[in-house]
Amino acid sequence: MIDFEACGFGAGSYPIEVGFVLPDGRAFCSLIRPEPGWTRWDIGAEAVHGISRATLERHGRPPGDVADLLAGHLDGLCVYSDGWGHDFAWLHQLYDAAGREPGFRLESLRTLLSEEAASRWPAVKAAVLARTGLQRHRASSDARVLQLALQELLGQPVG
Repeated sequence: MIDFEACGFGAGSYPIEVGFVLPDGRAFCSLIRPEPGWTRWDIGAEAVHGISRATLERHGRPPGDVADLLAGHLDGLCVYSDGWGHDFAWLHQLYDAAGREPGFRLESLRTLLSEEAASRWPAVKAAVLARTGLQRHRASSDARVLQLALQELLGQPVG
């Protein structure tokens, strides 16, 4: 599972954090330093994820470094997202800034679910959030919740 946090939604938005969780439970998360042309900032989005522009400038990694780190863990895999439309755009924006193409495929989590499972998804995800307390709304925490909810929904062991 992969998740992105961004400066906001819509035109001019860009990725500011990426996190993923591998099938074995290992997690990764990185802040992304904005490129010079990435100037839009939505204070409402900041209120949700809690990441300031100043924090990104100080602690974010350049897009090329983040793409290298993602490649080291994800190349050759199929990776799933619950917000495919946004995450696909932000993934490719990150890789465009790095001057390369992702070596992994990004798919919608919805492709893994039957109609019945999809109808249960919101309730199962909410139950996982309540049980785990992973309410931080940061990329790796969100990816972990997605992984746990999917495992529960599909009747797989939850580690």
